[in-house]
Amino acid sequence: MNAAPLTDLSRLCVHTVTTRPWSLEESSEQFARAGVKGITVWRDALAGRDPAQAGQRIRDLGLSIVSLCRGGFFAAATADGRRKAIDENRRAIAEAAALGAPLIVLVCGAVAAQPLAESRKQIAEGIAALLPDCASTGIRLAIEPLHPMYADDRSAVNTLRQANDMVESLRSAHVGVAADVYHLWWDSELEAEIARSGRLGALFAYHVCDWRTPTTDLLNDRGLMGEGCIPLRTIRAWVEAAGFRGYNEVEVFSSRLWATNQSDYLRDITAAYLGHT
Repeated sequence: MNAAPLTDLSRLCVHTVTTRPWSLEESSEQFARAGVKGITVWRDALAGRDPAQAGQRIRDLGLSIVSLCRGGFFAAATADGRRKAIDENRRAIAEAAALGAPLIVLVCGAVAAQPLAESRKQIAEGIAALLPDCASTGIRLAIEPLHPMYADDRSAVNTLRQANDMVESLRSAHVGVAADVYHLWWDSELEAEIARSGRLGALFAYHVCDWRTPTTDLLNDRGLMGEGCIPLRTIRAWVEAAGFRGYNEVEVFSSRLWATNQSDYLRDITAAYLGHT
């Protein structure tokens, strides 16, 4: 089962990290000029700016702010470290509310020196501690499972099943998942767990890129859609069958592509989106 080819850019969102050499201002201006409709703002791009003013400027360009990226990193070896992580996430929620971003994507964290089960427990406790802030601001949190290669120190949540289990245990309409094909394409349970996310009303975000072969860097060698082996239209069909009607978010970490002319690269992004997503 494959989804039909996309015929317009109405559901295209691009992350600011995808065009990392551009400032937030240049990214938003260039995205709008290219016909991109949504933007996910990374906190490093927002740093040093007034979030409310930045958000208004983005909306004035006709862009929807899809999410703020990223929160998380709840797991820590000490109680003080865990408290600091919760405080930092509260700051992220305040930033998102001021920016006008309805969602924060969570990279949940891990500690290599402790069992994964303990890190997952700390992640669930950290998210639970934020629920009053979510209730008061309306901000939602999306747990993003990361590929198992990151299980040592970036995230102890590595499959969509684990993320869905956490969503079910937290029992909050403010908590869902972000499904990123780069991290999940290999999982034999992916179709079933995407459907489960849909039943839970928890499929909050969908991120796309591609997996290059051979990959030269496990973080910064993602490909544009069509450059790799991820069955993108099959996965999009599953996502849409689960009821997802949000943005297809292009999130590409690539030293190779960051080194190119970013205006040409943005044209390649829109072409790859229409041709391969």
